[in-house]
Amino acid sequence: MIYLDNSATTKPHPEVLESFLQVSSRFFANPSSIHQLGGETEKLLIQSKQQAAKLLAVHEEEIIFTSGGTEGNNIAMKGIALEHQGRGKHIITSEIEHPSVFEACKSLESLGFEITYLPVNQNGVVSVEDVRQAIRNDTILISIMHVNNEIGSIQPIQEIGQLAKNYPKLFFHVDHVQGLGKIPLTLANSGIDLCTMSGHKIHGVKGTGILYIRKGIKLCPLFHGGEQERNIRSGTENLAGAVAFVKALRFIKNREATEATKLQQMQQFLRNELQSIPAVMMNSPEDGAPHIMNFSIPGLKPEVMIHTLGKQGIFISTKSACSSKDLDESRIIKACGYNQARAKSALRVSLSYDNTIEELKTFLHTLKEALLQLSDVMER
Repeated sequence: MIYLDNSATTKPHPEVLESFLQVSSRFFANPSSIHQLGGETEKLLIQSKQQAAKLLAVHEEEIIFTSGGTEGNNIAMKGIALEHQGRGKHIITSEIEHPSVFEACKSLESLGFEITYLPVNQNGVVSVEDVRQAIRNDTILISIMHVNNEIGSIQPIQEIGQLAKNYPKLFFHVDHVQGLGKIPLTLANSGIDLCTMSGHKIHGVKGTGILYIRKGIKLCPLFHGGEQERNIRSGTENLAGAVAFVKALRFIKNREATEATKLQQMQQFLRNELQSIPAVMMNSPEDGAPHIMNFSIPGLKPEVMIHTLGKQGIFISTKSACSSKDLDESRIIKACGYNQARAKSALRVSLSYDNTIEELKTFLHTLKEALLQLSDVMER
């Protein structure tokens, strides 16, 4: 098997799974229970939060454990909007956000909020000047993703963060799900107020994640109950998931520091080879994230190629796994200014540090063979 769909999910690391099982078996008590077992469980939860904070160079109280990217994005956006709507009801985001942000914005629009959807250039990048010009007196939130999940474009988060510092009445949220462990992002003193991360994108287990919330920021909780996680996310904590997330975070941070060159070399090899195929049109920018490569084969339905490769044990994807069942055009490719034929035929290869050049050679050979076989069914 050659797995090249790591932006949808990654294979859990064996040691991460082992930690999850061990904690589930040994520390099964409720952290809120006042007996000794509950106390031991609570102590491990606190230690996990401290370790996560150290790895991210933030304060312990700024870490909230979540179930992943979708929940983190919804808590951040709706929590800010509902808590601070007295200041204003204007939100700024981009046209290429993940569905969990894009649809959250649509939901907030139905509640009377006004959303500005900023355009991107052909490389899928937002203009900092456009962000500046979009800010109004009633703007309460800017939400811009770090790395786009379909084409890998990297947004100017540092510059937007510095801009946001000039407007103390608004908050800046970053979806860091695709950037975590591949593209470094500083949180402390960055202008970033909230940041979403997910465990299953970094070889952790599904249903785990973190929402960074800068000290002093108030959110309206989406869940009400036992006031866990600073009353922001009520419900009995997923301790095994939290421990597993921290272990996955430690592993991916280490690999980011030691194997970044390997990932870049694989990306460059893949780009060069794909560009040599006449039928292929590249959608990912050359200065994008090192683990995502998006390309189109106009005239060929992407699901046909995906199923053809899948029969050979090679797994790639089309767009976001959260919207891939919708086989229409890619909203992201369309936002970059490409035509419908290109937006309807996009394919995504997403790498992990575990992939190899040899795997990519096999994928490319199989892709070329498939193109020869499918040439008679390509739409002209």
